[in-house]
Amino acid sequence: MWKLLKFLPRNLISRWVGRLVHWKGPAFWNHITIAVFAAIYRIHLSEAEKSPWDYPSLGEFFVRRLKPGVRPLAATAAVHCADSEILISGRIENGTCLQAKGKKYSVRDFLVDAEWIGKFEDGLFITYYLCPTDYHRVHSPVDGYIRKVTYVPGDLWPVHKEAVSEMEGLYLVNERVVVEIATDLGAVAVVFVGAMNVGSIELSFDSIVKGNDGQPFLEKVYEVPREIKKGEELGMFRMGSTVVTLFSPEFRRRHEDGMTAVGQVKVNSALTRS
Repeated sequence: MWKLLKFLPRNLISRWVGRLVHWKGPAFWNHITIAVFAAIYRIHLSEAEKSPWDYPSLGEFFVRRLKPGVRPLAATAAVHCADSEILISGRIENGTCLQAKGKKYSVRDFLVDAEWIGKFEDGLFITYYLCPTDYHRVHSPVDGYIRKVTYVPGDLWPVHKEAVSEMEGLYLVNERVVVEIATDLGAVAVVFVGAMNVGSIELSFDSIVKGNDGQPFLEKVYEVPREIKKGEELGMFRMGSTVVTLFSPEFRRRHEDGMTAVGQVKVNSALTRS
């Protein structure tokens, strides 16, 4: 069924879905839509920072913050960046990452970075999938300094398991935002990958990115890198999508044990063993 989407204006549909869910309608309408959404997806309302009735739209509820302490920060070198399911993880080899079994994609094309090889070859990647049930803010997996942000405009194909398994180079054609973090063990990249019905990707530390808004390619190198702490908020999806994190070979060699698990994880939980 998802293949039929090639005949539809995916970016335009996603833009209008984003506007619809962020429409600040009458209070009774917001209460109904939030209640139905929470019931369908079994949202743990007790974890939210505010009462569900305090959000002015379904979209604002979707990107709700959590109460302090709900996701305690693990005392390890790296933590998981999102509430999500790890679809796949592994070694970055011959300039490629695995998208799914039998399907690879180019790291250089994914990051749009000619210097990638010195940063990530022989490193490690992890692919996180965020479904509607999940908390949709993304946090830094490490302590470091934000050195560069790259916005890559693109299509908005779905990124669910069926699409990832069947569509070649899916992550190369979809819109994405690359946040590069410098650490004591080399570079770490956190890549927000857009998807159909994602109203937008937003960064928490810089308003320069306006996802799915007709923005052209953008690369911003910070003359003074911005400090970021492990567990600090990086950005959000205004609907569900995917995050891919890439770690340097130095980071992999120090912490590879424990970094290749798959399955459900929570933000700020331990990614490394130490």
